[in-house]
Amino acid sequence: SGGARVCAAPGGLPVAPRDCGHPTRARAPAGQGRLSPRPGAPAAVTEEEHCTVERRADLSYAEFVQRYAFSRPVILQGLTDNSRFRDLCTRQRLLASFGDSVVRLSTANTYSYQKVDLPFEKYVEQMLHPQDPISMGNDTLYFFGDNNFTEWASLFRHYSPPPFSLLGTTPAYSFGIAGAGSGVPFHWHGPGFSEVIYGRKRWFLYPPEKTPEFHPNKTTLAWLQDTYPALTPSARPLECTIQAGEVLYFPDRWWHATLNLDTSVFISTFLG
Repeated sequence: SGGARVCAAPGGLPVAPRDCGHPTRARAPAGQGRLSPRPGAPAAVTEEEHCTVERRADLSYAEFVQRYAFSRPVILQGLTDNSRFRDLCTRQRLLASFGDSVVRLSTANTYSYQKVDLPFEKYVEQMLHPQDPISMGNDTLYFFGDNNFTEWASLFRHYSPPPFSLLGTTPAYSFGIAGAGSGVPFHWHGPGFSEVIYGRKRWFLYPPEKTPEFHPNKTTLAWLQDTYPALTPSARPLECTIQAGEVLYFPDRWWHATLNLDTSVFISTFLG
């Protein structure tokens, strides 16, 4: 939920956009060849005061199904080692492998209607800047899907998805890159996992029966600045910032919005 999206089944087969949902976007921190913001870029927003999503480093599949799969989000730690995939997601390697590839950008609003095609290199060089707080989501473009996934199969094959699955679902990958302060406003779709490869992504989640107050064409950053401060404690969402290497699981039909605190790279596994 917030960045460029490439949707494909783990084996590289195409997946209909409706099965991809509206994923989040991620950003990579500066330095060491990562996708970094422009020099002198303003500091992004901060992490939440208290994380209200449980973190688990020792979760069994049986407990995952019993406690979380159908009832609440959870942050998973240490389930897989994606250091090789991370090495392939540096700025230099992504540009070397995919710089000439045409990617399709979508608007960063709830419904993502508008699409724009341009070379991946141009997106990285010209559009990974911090989010303008006054820009509307329907005027903000991100690389987050609807792409030629066969071109990205060489990258996807190095990713190790979370080992947990749900009966009757088929996994589909969604790879994203975006700048600090960007994200996707509240939306919902089927269950899935979202892993941060570089950067940090702040999540806001509500259960299906609790529709959040938001404007579908305003950015998550605007919502955080304008709406969030006035929420009573009982009206606040579950929230937490996912660090690089962590995986957040969100159940079916849970409302969620995302905010990238750094230039980030992420990959989601949607269970359609």
